[in-house]
Amino acid sequence: MIRVRQLMTALVAAMLAACSSAPVHYYTLVSAPDSTETENGMPPAQFQFELLPIGIPAQDDVPQLVVRQGGQAVNLLNGERWIAPLADEVRNALSVDLSRRLHAQDIRGGLPVDGKPVLRIKVDINRFDSSPGNYALVEATWTIRPLKADVVLTCTSRINQNVGQGYEGLVAGHQQALGELADQIASVAPSLAAGSVPACPVR
Repeated sequence: MIRVRQLMTALVAAMLAACSSAPVHYYTLVSAPDSTETENGMPPAQFQFELLPIGIPAQDDVPQLVVRQGGQAVNLLNGERWIAPLADEVRNALSVDLSRRLHAQDIRGGLPVDGKPVLRIKVDINRFDSSPGNYALVEATWTIRPLKADVVLTCTSRINQNVGQGYEGLVAGHQQALGELADQIASVAPSLAAGSVPACPVR
């Protein structure tokens, strides 16, 4: 009996050691600054924007990367995780990308600066699909409206990026997809800030 207990204790210890030694990798959707990125002497925009909290599908709103396996199966990767909640990661990535493209400040729920008009942007992610070595898919519905006007623009976007092998390639694909989403939003924001309602971008 003592021998059995010793074997069981050794087995449990080995399992705990194996679990504790398994590496966990963390990822971010915020792109690193481009080494060639410059201000190009462009003046700041004559408006600001407020990016509201992002809506995320419940099945993706977990710390782990969720990847597709075949047609219907999905897998939660305990060893591959987002560095922050996915909704926060998407919001931070879009905020950075929009600020770069618009040369405008995200006031993040604060007060307008220097009396500049504010565009309120709401993004709901409808699909956030990940297939390592295949694709990173983002589908979103987004609205923009000036705070002091009655106009509003509502658009949908579907962005499918081919990705390389490995999870780093998958995350890079999602970064690129969010960058394309920011491009689409930025292409119509100045017109709305000027008081007109443009058509949704066609990509």
